Amino acid sequence: MRILVVEDNPKMAESVAKSLRELDYGVDTVGTGAEAEKMAAADTYDLYVLDLMLPDRDGIELCRSVRKMGIKAPILMLTALSGTARKVAGLDSGADDYLTKPFEVDELIARVRALLRRGAAGESTKLKYGDCEMDLAKRTVRRGETLIKLTAKEFTLLEFLIRNPDQVLPRGVITEEVWDINYEPTSNVVDVYISNLRRKLDKPFPEKLIHTVIGTGYRFGQAGA
Repeated sequence: MRILVVEDNPKMAESVAKSLRELDYGVDTVGTGAEAEKMAAADTYDLYVLDLMLPDRDGIELCRSVRKMGIKAPILMLTALSGTARKVAGLDSGADDYLTKPFEVDELIARVRALLRRGAAGESTKLKYGDCEMDLAKRTVRRGETLIKLTAKEFTLLEFLIRNPDQVLPRGVITEEVWDINYEPTSNVVDVYISNLRRKLDKPFPEKLIHTVIGTGYRFGQAGA
Protein backbone atom coordinates (compact mmCIF):
# COMPACT_ATOMS: atom_id res chain seq x y z
CA MET A 1 0.00 0.00 0.00
CA ARG A 2 1.36 3.42 -0.94
CA ILE A 3 0.74 6.73 0.82
CA LEU A 4 1.50 10.32 -0.16
CA VAL A 5 2.12 12.68 2.75
CA VAL A 6 1.63 16.38 1.89
CA GLU A 7 3.14 18.40 4.73
CA ASP A 8 5.34 21.51 4.55
CA ASN A 9 6.89 21.02 8.00
CA PRO A 10 9.90 18.74 7.29
CA LYS A 11 10.06 17.35 10.84
CA MET A 12 6.34 16.60 10.90
CA ALA A 13 6.48 15.04 7.42
CA GLU A 14 9.40 12.81 8.34
CA SER A 15 7.81 11.79 11.64
CA VAL A 16 4.59 10.76 9.90
CA ALA A 17 6.47 9.00 7.11
CA LYS A 18 8.73 7.12 9.54
CA SER A 19 5.75 5.84 11.56
CA LEU A 20 4.00 4.60 8.41
CA ARG A 21 7.14 3.03 6.91
CA GLU A 22 7.63 1.03 10.09
CA LEU A 23 4.34 -0.67 9.19
CA ASP A 24 5.68 -1.50 5.71
CA TYR A 25 3.69 1.16 3.87
CA GLY A 26 5.47 2.80 0.95
CA VAL A 27 5.54 6.55 1.67
CA ASP A 28 6.39 9.60 -0.44
CA THR A 29 6.48 13.11 1.03
CA VAL A 30 6.05 16.53 -0.60
CA GLY A 31 5.80 20.01 0.89
CA THR A 32 3.59 21.95 -1.51
CA GLY A 33 0.26 21.62 -3.25
CA ALA A 34 1.92 21.89 -6.67
CA GLU A 35 4.22 18.97 -5.90
CA ALA A 36 1.27 16.97 -4.57
CA GLU A 37 -0.73 17.48 -7.77
CA LYS A 38 2.25 16.45 -9.87
CA MET A 39 2.82 13.28 -7.83
CA ALA A 40 -0.89 12.41 -7.79
CA ALA A 41 -1.09 12.77 -11.57
CA ALA A 42 2.02 10.67 -12.20
CA ASP A 43 1.53 7.84 -9.72
CA THR A 44 -1.10 5.77 -7.92
CA TYR A 45 -1.54 6.08 -4.15
CA ASP A 46 -3.86 4.20 -1.84
CA LEU A 47 -4.13 7.09 0.64
CA TYR A 48 -3.31 10.80 0.89
CA VAL A 49 -2.35 12.48 4.18
CA LEU A 50 -2.90 16.17 3.52
CA ASP A 51 -2.00 19.18 5.66
CA LEU A 52 -4.65 21.90 5.62
CA MET A 53 -2.10 24.75 5.70
CA LEU A 54 0.31 24.64 2.75
CA PRO A 55 2.66 27.43 1.61
CA ASP A 56 1.34 27.71 -1.95
CA ARG A 57 -2.37 27.00 -1.52
CA ASP A 58 -5.11 26.02 0.90
CA GLY A 59 -5.35 22.30 1.58
CA ILE A 60 -9.09 22.44 0.89
CA GLU A 61 -8.38 23.78 -2.60
CA LEU A 62 -5.85 20.99 -3.15
CA CYS A 63 -8.33 18.40 -1.94
CA ARG A 64 -10.91 19.61 -4.46
CA SER A 65 -8.28 19.55 -7.21
CA VAL A 66 -7.31 15.96 -6.41
CA ARG A 67 -10.94 14.88 -6.55
CA LYS A 68 -11.41 16.68 -9.89
CA MET A 69 -8.53 14.55 -11.22
CA GLY A 70 -10.77 11.54 -10.66
CA ILE A 71 -8.75 10.21 -7.72
CA LYS A 72 -10.97 8.27 -5.33
CA ALA A 73 -8.36 7.16 -2.79
CA PRO A 74 -9.10 8.18 0.82
CA ILE A 75 -7.80 11.55 2.04
CA LEU A 76 -6.89 12.18 5.68
CA MET A 77 -6.64 15.89 6.39
CA LEU A 78 -4.30 17.21 9.10
CA THR A 79 -5.21 20.53 10.66
CA ALA A 80 -3.92 22.74 13.46
CA LEU A 81 -7.30 24.51 13.45
CA SER A 82 -9.92 23.15 15.82
CA GLY A 83 -12.81 25.19 14.40
CA THR A 84 -15.75 23.12 13.23
CA ALA A 85 -16.33 25.24 10.12
CA ARG A 86 -12.89 24.45 8.67
CA LYS A 87 -13.28 20.74 9.38
CA VAL A 88 -16.67 20.70 7.69
CA ALA A 89 -15.20 22.59 4.72
CA GLY A 90 -12.43 20.01 4.47
CA LEU A 91 -14.87 17.11 4.49
CA ASP A 92 -17.10 18.86 1.97
CA SER A 93 -14.13 19.34 -0.35
CA GLY A 94 -13.65 15.60 -0.60
CA ALA A 95 -11.63 14.61 2.49
CA ASP A 96 -12.68 11.39 4.22
CA ASP A 97 -11.44 12.18 7.73
CA TYR A 98 -9.45 14.76 9.66
CA LEU A 99 -6.99 14.73 12.53
CA THR A 100 -6.26 17.78 14.69
CA LYS A 101 -2.63 18.65 15.49
CA PRO A 102 -0.95 17.79 17.74
CA PHE A 103 -1.90 14.12 17.57
CA GLU A 104 -0.63 10.82 18.90
CA VAL A 105 1.06 8.49 16.41
CA ASP A 106 -1.21 5.63 17.47
CA GLU A 107 -4.28 7.65 16.53
CA LEU A 108 -2.78 8.57 13.15
CA ILE A 109 -2.07 4.90 12.42
CA ALA A 110 -5.57 3.89 13.50
CA ARG A 111 -7.13 6.51 11.20
CA VAL A 112 -4.90 5.43 8.30
CA ARG A 113 -5.80 1.76 8.74
CA ALA A 114 -9.50 2.55 8.98
CA LEU A 115 -9.42 4.67 5.81
CA LEU A 116 -7.47 2.04 3.88
CA ARG A 117 -10.03 -0.59 4.89
CA ARG A 118 -12.84 1.75 3.88
CA GLY A 119 -11.15 2.55 0.58
CA ALA A 120 -10.67 -1.13 -0.14
CA ALA A 121 -14.35 -1.74 0.48
CA GLY A 122 -15.22 0.25 -2.61
CA GLU A 123 -13.03 -1.93 -4.82
CA SER A 124 -11.87 -5.50 -4.89
CA THR A 125 -9.62 -6.41 -1.97
CA LYS A 126 -8.21 -9.32 -3.96
CA LEU A 127 -5.44 -9.43 -6.53
CA LYS A 128 -5.25 -12.47 -8.78
CA TYR A 129 -2.89 -13.84 -11.40
CA GLY A 130 -3.45 -17.38 -12.61
CA ASP A 131 -3.86 -19.58 -9.55
CA CYS A 132 -2.17 -17.02 -7.28
CA GLU A 133 -4.55 -14.88 -5.22
CA MET A 134 -3.80 -12.19 -2.64
CA ASP A 135 -6.42 -10.99 -0.19
CA LEU A 136 -5.28 -7.51 0.84
CA ALA A 137 -7.85 -7.19 3.61
CA LYS A 138 -7.09 -10.53 5.25
CA ARG A 139 -3.36 -10.37 4.35
CA THR A 140 -3.42 -13.90 2.96
CA VAL A 141 -1.90 -15.50 -0.15
CA ARG A 142 -3.00 -18.71 -1.88
CA ARG A 143 -1.98 -20.73 -4.87
CA GLY A 144 -5.02 -22.77 -5.68
CA GLU A 145 -6.20 -24.17 -2.36
CA THR A 146 -2.77 -23.89 -0.72
CA LEU A 147 -2.33 -21.14 1.87
CA ILE A 148 1.14 -19.56 1.69
CA LYS A 149 2.59 -17.82 4.73
CA LEU A 150 4.62 -14.70 3.96
CA THR A 151 6.38 -12.12 6.08
CA ALA A 152 5.10 -8.54 5.92
CA LYS A 153 7.85 -7.49 3.51
CA GLU A 154 7.42 -10.57 1.33
CA PHE A 155 3.70 -9.75 1.14
CA THR A 156 4.48 -6.17 0.07
CA LEU A 157 6.95 -7.42 -2.54
CA LEU A 158 4.42 -9.89 -3.97
CA GLU A 159 1.73 -7.19 -4.05
CA PHE A 160 4.02 -4.99 -6.15
CA LEU A 161 4.85 -7.87 -8.51
CA ILE A 162 1.25 -8.98 -8.99
CA ARG A 163 0.14 -5.39 -9.65
CA ASN A 164 2.71 -5.21 -12.46
CA PRO A 165 2.38 -8.52 -14.30
CA ASP A 166 4.37 -9.44 -17.42
CA GLN A 167 6.62 -6.40 -17.04
CA VAL A 168 10.40 -6.32 -16.67
CA LEU A 169 10.98 -4.75 -13.26
CA PRO A 170 14.56 -3.53 -12.66
CA ARG A 171 16.02 -4.05 -9.20
CA GLY A 172 16.18 -0.28 -8.71
CA VAL A 173 12.45 0.10 -9.35
CA ILE A 174 11.62 -2.75 -6.97
CA THR A 175 13.83 -1.27 -4.25
CA GLU A 176 12.30 2.19 -4.53
CA GLU A 177 8.69 0.92 -4.60
CA VAL A 178 8.90 -1.82 -1.96
CA TRP A 179 11.59 -0.50 0.38
CA ASP A 180 11.14 3.21 -0.41
CA ILE A 181 14.92 3.73 -0.58
CA ASN A 182 17.39 4.50 -3.35
CA TYR A 183 18.89 1.45 -5.01
CA GLU A 184 22.48 0.59 -4.17
CA PRO A 185 24.10 -1.58 -6.89
CA THR A 186 26.10 -3.49 -4.25
CA SER A 187 22.97 -4.44 -2.29
CA ASN A 188 21.46 -7.89 -2.72
CA VAL A 189 18.32 -7.24 -0.65
CA VAL A 190 16.01 -7.64 -3.66
CA ASP A 191 17.62 -10.93 -4.69
CA VAL A 192 17.40 -12.29 -1.16
CA TYR A 193 13.70 -11.52 -0.82
CA ILE A 194 12.93 -12.76 -4.33
CA SER A 195 14.71 -16.02 -3.44
CA ASN A 196 12.61 -16.37 -0.28
CA LEU A 197 9.42 -15.60 -2.20
CA ARG A 198 10.27 -18.13 -4.91
CA ARG A 199 10.88 -20.82 -2.29
CA LYS A 200 7.39 -20.28 -0.88
CA LEU A 201 5.40 -19.25 -3.95
CA ASP A 202 7.03 -21.13 -6.84
CA LYS A 203 9.07 -24.12 -5.67
CA PRO A 204 6.12 -26.32 -4.55
CA PHE A 205 4.22 -25.72 -7.81
CA PRO A 206 4.84 -26.79 -11.42
CA GLU A 207 4.16 -23.36 -12.94
CA LYS A 208 6.71 -20.73 -11.96
CA LEU A 209 5.58 -17.11 -11.73
CA ILE A 210 8.80 -15.24 -10.84
CA HIS A 211 11.39 -15.09 -13.62
CA THR A 212 14.88 -13.60 -13.67
CA VAL A 213 15.71 -11.09 -16.40
CA ILE A 214 19.48 -11.41 -16.57
CA GLY A 215 21.31 -8.16 -15.99
CA THR A 216 18.12 -6.23 -15.22
CA GLY A 217 15.74 -7.59 -12.60
CA TYR A 218 12.64 -9.77 -12.52
CA ARG A 219 9.32 -10.41 -14.26
CA PHE A 220 6.14 -11.78 -12.67
CA GLY A 221 3.91 -13.88 -14.91
CA GLN A 222 3.82 -16.93 -17.15
CA ALA A 223 7.04 -18.32 -18.58
CA GLY A 224 7.79 -16.88 -21.99
CA ALA A 225 5.12 -14.17 -21.75
